[in-house]
Amino acid sequence: MNVVIIGCGVVGAAIAYELSQIKGLNITVLDQQLPAQASTGAALGVLMGVISHKTKGRAWQMRKTSMQRYETLIPELEQITTRKIPFNRHGILMLLPENLEPFTADESEAIGSDQENSELKSWEKLVNIRHSQGYELEIWDIATLKKFCPQIEEKQLIGAVYSPQDRQIDPTALTLALVEAASHNGVTFKFGVKVLGMSSFPYPLSLNGKAKDTIANFCHQLETTEGTIASDWFILAAGLGSSPLSAQLNQWVNIRPVLGQAWHLRLEHPLGNPHFQPVITGNDVHIVPVSGADYWVGATVEFPKDRIDDILADKELLESLKQQAIAFCPELANATTIRTWYGLRPRPEGRAAPIIGKLPGFSNILLATGHYRNGVLLAPATAYAIREMIDS
Repeated sequence: MNVVIIGCGVVGAAIAYELSQIKGLNITVLDQQLPAQASTGAALGVLMGVISHKTKGRAWQMRKTSMQRYETLIPELEQITTRKIPFNRHGILMLLPENLEPFTADESEAIGSDQENSELKSWEKLVNIRHSQGYELEIWDIATLKKFCPQIEEKQLIGAVYSPQDRQIDPTALTLALVEAASHNGVTFKFGVKVLGMSSFPYPLSLNGKAKDTIANFCHQLETTEGTIASDWFILAAGLGSSPLSAQLNQWVNIRPVLGQAWHLRLEHPLGNPHFQPVITGNDVHIVPVSGADYWVGATVEFPKDRIDDILADKELLESLKQQAIAFCPELANATTIRTWYGLRPRPEGRAAPIIGKLPGFSNILLATGHYRNGVLLAPATAYAIREMIDS
């Protein structure tokens, strides 16, 4: 059976590696760029699972699946490729400000909490839920916070929530390792190849060998800059590029860009305890230890104006991001800027992220796209879901 995956960010690469473990599949991955470009190359790789407010349904199950898989996936990839994948196991620390706001209605519903309760009580509720699910989650007072993370300015804070089982990973290193491991298992990767068109024809669906009245379209080949490629399955994992691909088949999958900017800062020595370097987050600002005394700080959330897809990075928002990080960790004011960057996240319009399943009207085109801010987090779970659809 032939399978073509379009897109080689972290999601496409994870799918390729997962499918490479099924005997009898001939897998080809296409991308007009090199791997780990676009959204993946700009991501911070913060894996917020236990500390997220999702406690049930698909959103929680996908997080749970990915969290479990990462613990085995990283050593597995490192053994196959002999690559070292930066994987921070020190957890995530979320700072709690004095002016705590109640959870949103969606968050309160997710953890079964009365919206009128304070955010602190809602966190206590989440701690109890996580303990019942077998996960650790701790609420720290100021004394505990200063003991373990003396670099944090405690003014205007009442404490923090610490999640020791959440992780952070370098998205580019992960993707390159997935590509190498999948190649080792026989997957063919074609970079610098653009899809020009997709051909399909009507196809009657059947159940238990009996014809049904339902007619679906069957996509049988792609036209690319390297010629025609035929396949039994096509998987669209191209992020923002999935929309124009689906439009070629008269099935518009509406995915819009959301821009995010970040900093790479360098200090003379690590913040706080060099042997305890969790991701620090507060007010949707992440301070991410990456190596030595280097830190990523991100990321802004910038939507297109007037419903157009062209977004210009806002320099004022980028500077505001840095100043918020300095307010949390004042030593960052002395850091040297190594670089700044931005990327576009693929956010589905009018539906929940991510989009995983068959393209409407087609029997052999699968969507694995629109992960918005959780592409790295949900890549393993997405790969499992696609494998189940193809291997069933």
